[in-house]
Amino acid sequence: MATRSLSRSAGNGPSMWLWLGIALVVVLLDQFAKQLIVGDFRIGESRTVTSFFDVVRLENTGMAWSLLANAGGWQRWFFIVLALAATGFMAWLLRRNGSQKLFSFAIAMVMGGAVGNVLDRMTRGAVVDFISLHWHDAYTFPAFNLADSAITLGAICLVLDELLRVRKG
Repeated sequence: MATRSLSRSAGNGPSMWLWLGIALVVVLLDQFAKQLIVGDFRIGESRTVTSFFDVVRLENTGMAWSLLANAGGWQRWFFIVLALAATGFMAWLLRRNGSQKLFSFAIAMVMGGAVGNVLDRMTRGAVVDFISLHWHDAYTFPAFNLADSAITLGAICLVLDELLRVRKG
C-alpha cells in the first residue's frame, strides 16, 4: 500500500473519538449477543432458524477456522497480546487519520471486533461463536460471531478504501 497522509484531523473531519465510539458499539453489541447465547445455550447446542442459518454455541480456543485450537493453551495468551498490540496500533491510526472516513470506519470495525474477541479470551479462555451458515448438508461454513463479522466488514472496507485511493491517484 502507498503511504497515506498522516495529518491529524483537527477540525477537518470526524475525530478519533467518533471512531472509538463506533468500535465501542461493536464491542457492546458483540458481548451482548454472546451473553444471550451463553445464557441460553449449552456448548454444542444448535437451533435451526432457516434452511441455511442456525444459531449454535461453540467455543474456539484457536483463531479463524479453529487454527491452533489444540496448541496446548499458549495460544490464548499469544492471541491476547497480539490483539492488544493491534488495538494500540489501530488507535494510533485513528488518531493520525480520523478525517479519512472510510479508512477510519474500517479500522474502527476491526478494532471493535478484535476487542470483542479478546474479551472472550480473557474471561472465558475461548471465543464464543454462534452464527452457523450452511448449504443444506453439503457445506457448513465455520461458525462465527458479530466480532468476526465486524472484522470482515472492516477488512472489506480497507480494500475498498485502498482501491478508491489508488483510483484517485
